[in-house]
Amino acid sequence: MYKKQNLHTHCTFCDGKNTPEEMILEALSKGFDSLGFSSHSYHPYLKTTRINAENEAAYLKEITLLKETYKGQIDIFLGIEYEICSEHTPEGLDYKIGAAHYINTCDGFVTFDVGAEGTQKYVDKYFGGDGLAFSKAYYETVATIPEKGDFDILAHFDLITKNNDSLKFIDTTSPLYKKYATEAIDALAGKIPFFEVNTGAIARGYRTSPYPSLDLLKEFKRRGFGAVITSDCHDKNYLDCHFDEARELLLLAGFKSKFVLTQNGFEEISL
Repeated sequence: MYKKQNLHTHCTFCDGKNTPEEMILEALSKGFDSLGFSSHSYHPYLKTTRINAENEAAYLKEITLLKETYKGQIDIFLGIEYEICSEHTPEGLDYKIGAAHYINTCDGFVTFDVGAEGTQKYVDKYFGGDGLAFSKAYYETVATIPEKGDFDILAHFDLITKNNDSLKFIDTTSPLYKKYATEAIDALAGKIPFFEVNTGAIARGYRTSPYPSLDLLKEFKRRGFGAVITSDCHDKNYLDCHFDEARELLLLAGFKSKFVLTQNGFEEISL
């Protein structure tokens, strides 16, 4: 059974800093026994940070080749992080992560994940500066992810809090905020089996703790979701960023186990 795994990994095929092979070599040096690649899916709203029509085939081919190259040393899995505004899913994937970095606005799908100041401008422009209205629209969007297909893992559920440590544009203590978030969890229950405890915002200096928050982790636990731990890695140096902290957070929320992807599908292991 795998002991050290990351399934949310970005490489130079999208917005990662390192090639797939560089990621694999770093994973081996850090004692990983498995690694999954999850490049951002193709969609027409942003040109630079995701798989595109030209490099999708190359991405699939390279990860498949690396599976064989490193067979016996580390198990490699081929996945994708599918965006809410995508319309295409590659064939032959081992797993799929469902995500929402965009909300459908009067200008079409627009991303809010543009840094602290950019997010504040987004909230001001589309929600009149009302962070709770922004939260409501975001969680309503997240709740629709299963309509786009079958997904194994729900990505960074409360992503809108990524920059909230610095600007506080959302009152996450508000009963309305928790209402919008838990309504989304209810809508997703039974449709996506696993959610991730994601440490990527720590690695990039946006947050000091993983997400989801402890309160929301408890809601996922009550509704029977399984947990995976990921680093949402864009830089090989942070491949196992704060995994111990993520584990402790899950234990605090009442989880006793996490899930890892194996050659036989997802399997449960003790925390």
